[in-house]
Amino acid sequence: MPFHFMSARRELRMDGKLSLKVTRSPQEVVHPAGESTPGGYYFLGNLDQNLVVTMKTVYCFQATDYRSSDDVERVLRTSLEKVLVEFYPFDGRFAVGNDGKLAVKLDGSGVPFVAAAADCEIEQLGDISIPEPEKLGQLVFSPPASNVFEEPLLAVQVTKFKCGGFSLGMAMNHSLCDGISAVEFLQAWAETARDLPLSLPPFLDRSILAARRPPAIEYPHQEYADIAESLSSPEASNALPLIHRCFILDPPKIHRLKQLATGDEGAPPSSFVALSGLVWRFRTMALNTPQTDPTKLLFAVDGRSRLEPPLPAGFFGNGIVFACCLCPAGDLVNRPLSHAVRMIQEANRGITDRSIRSAIDHYEVNRVRPSLAGTLVITAWTRLGFRATDFGWGCAAQTAPAELPGREVALFLPHGEDGKSTAVILGLPAPAMLAFQKMMDF
Repeated sequence: MPFHFMSARRELRMDGKLSLKVTRSPQEVVHPAGESTPGGYYFLGNLDQNLVVTMKTVYCFQATDYRSSDDVERVLRTSLEKVLVEFYPFDGRFAVGNDGKLAVKLDGSGVPFVAAAADCEIEQLGDISIPEPEKLGQLVFSPPASNVFEEPLLAVQVTKFKCGGFSLGMAMNHSLCDGISAVEFLQAWAETARDLPLSLPPFLDRSILAARRPPAIEYPHQEYADIAESLSSPEASNALPLIHRCFILDPPKIHRLKQLATGDEGAPPSSFVALSGLVWRFRTMALNTPQTDPTKLLFAVDGRSRLEPPLPAGFFGNGIVFACCLCPAGDLVNRPLSHAVRMIQEANRGITDRSIRSAIDHYEVNRVRPSLAGTLVITAWTRLGFRATDFGWGCAAQTAPAELPGREVALFLPHGEDGKSTAVILGLPAPAMLAFQKMMDF
């Protein structure tokens, strides 16, 4: 059944946005069912160390004619307890290991679980790919913590709406899993909720991505380069509040973009490459970046199949690395889009087994994370399949982040009932966003 957007005048504020009120019940703490965690420490690889950030996501499920949602909190809570037996690292908390790096202390601190109720129907949320952290943040429970060592690695909120629909909100630390692992965890949880065996049990041993002995840094790894000192005014834009917007590109517009991004020779680029080049170029122009300033693009590349041997099916962790493009702003904006496309394609081709192992060793030696000064970070959820999650009430009608994890991040989401359109979500200071909006009208 399609997801319709209802008019709800009585629920709107003066600015036209939904005035959502969510009442949360006291939190419970969920542990693996019937078992204690192994104790000790769970190893996190160097690719995990780069991503100590909480990802907050919302999944919306419509009411169905064939099953009431009255017991949805119980079903999701008990199935979470069962699936945590396999995904037990979520039961712990961050700690510093003997090597001085982050690890998970398997201390049984548990997963906070909150049941909640909203004062409206789920259709009244509208299109949740439009960034509204004030609204969507109410659908995700993230308990207060004074530091990363107190934060839960996973927190869950199930919110029921008046219509019988419900949402699942998750706050999950990226160090525990990347997008592919997060989808596989959700699928395992959903299968457990439907009393099915796990089709893909997790592979938990991250030592296969440990640094080599001795480490061997074979590449320059510009993703780690700190270009702050080369920027004319490195702190100016960071002091300004951001306006977040969502831009929808339907298939005809994506086709037109790929034609624009094709140079004199060669086949059209992929949709991701063409869109990444466009957003990087337009954002740099909108920020009025001085021509001699460096500008950097980082984009996530799944390294699972590029490693030799490939990572095992069900690998639970971060199998992504960041490809990097770095050039003077003038070189990016004064040359055609096809130039940006070629840089991105070359960076993507450069992600190999050797470069991934070198990046792992770079962190082992230098203990630094990728620098984000003068940087745009692009991540795409367009092929991850978050919507396919079915806990017994059908697949999610919508899914989106409750907020972007950083000022530098742009996110690509599938959009529309068939998922063939792409939503681009990013934040910019008001003057830059106005300029960016005008550029996107091509």
